[in-house]
Amino acid sequence: MGMRVVIDATPLLVRSAGVKNYLYYWIRHLRRLAGGATVSTFPRLARVRALTHEASVADPLRTFCGLGALAISNYSGVPLLDWLTRGADVFHASVLVRHPPSKVRLTATVHDLTGFLMPELHPRSNLVAERSFAQLARRADRLIAVSECTRQDAVRTLGIAPEKICTIHSGVDDAFFDVPAALVNQVRLRYGLQRPFVLFVGTIEPRKNVDLLLDAFESLPLAMRDHWDLVVAGSEGWAAETTMARLRSARDLGNVRYLGYIPEPDLAPLTAAADVFVYPSLYEGFGFPVAQAMATGVAVITSNLSSLPEVTGTAALLVDPRSQSELRAALVRLLGTPDLRKALGLAGRERAGGFRWEVCAAKSLEFFREVTGQ
Repeated sequence: MGMRVVIDATPLLVRSAGVKNYLYYWIRHLRRLAGGATVSTFPRLARVRALTHEASVADPLRTFCGLGALAISNYSGVPLLDWLTRGADVFHASVLVRHPPSKVRLTATVHDLTGFLMPELHPRSNLVAERSFAQLARRADRLIAVSECTRQDAVRTLGIAPEKICTIHSGVDDAFFDVPAALVNQVRLRYGLQRPFVLFVGTIEPRKNVDLLLDAFESLPLAMRDHWDLVVAGSEGWAAETTMARLRSARDLGNVRYLGYIPEPDLAPLTAAADVFVYPSLYEGFGFPVAQAMATGVAVITSNLSSLPEVTGTAALLVDPRSQSELRAALVRLLGTPDLRKALGLAGRERAGGFRWEVCAAKSLEFFREVTGQ
């Protein structure tokens, strides 16, 4: 019959950002390489809608049934997952599963350890889920880390044996490479982006550090603020009240635009339309927005910590994300030097070419073969 892997896809049924992005493209490319008979999901998702981070990718009935099955498994004591994974070789768990099946090999992907390293940047519900996932990770047969930084964090923070966890970088969707100019123009018109702009994309929450970006942008020389807008795109997240109030206030001044959540089809052309992409996050397990921006050929400024230097290499300007002066200096340098923007854009596109979902899926299938001994 060959190897059979069941992947927990319940994060695809809820509001989620990076983990949902990962699962959506990862499962699709795994199935493309190995087929649906080898890679199935819990719940079964033979067909899914286009990716959205704001709602389920399944129809209402499948969403209700899937989340209901998760609740039964997590809270009733019924070994539902043992029954649903019968005949499988591996169950690949997510942070939402509390009681994984006991009769198959257990694996999982570790995305980041911020719940342990920076608990102040998370709501209590996230911390509870992360502690539960840590117990699962310690029990797992093998683990995938989305970056070497995350792997080292898992070894150090959770006490995971180094040989038990391997690094497989996440990917970037093909839509971000070579975005057609017509789509870029359409997105500019749709969102009223007539002027050149600096772009941030991400959930508005403390970890993304949008307030520092606002401080740095507002401190730029007047000539630069007269020429460039700051465009902020992303859903309102946890503990965002103060930042949202600042975004609304800055918007009234005319050169800061808050666009809210951007539908997935618009994200690549919006990113490609920017002159500079800025992402001063305080911590990232991989950093999808940065990798995606590099793929579009936009010059990137990002943080000099966590996985971000690993992802960017030398193809971005790196700054201390707690230093307004460093971020301001990087913005002044990049906005004032068109040749540097072009050089970083070209280097970033080449660097991003190493983060392809086909490569991630191929390495992941090899990982599962090693786990099963096939």
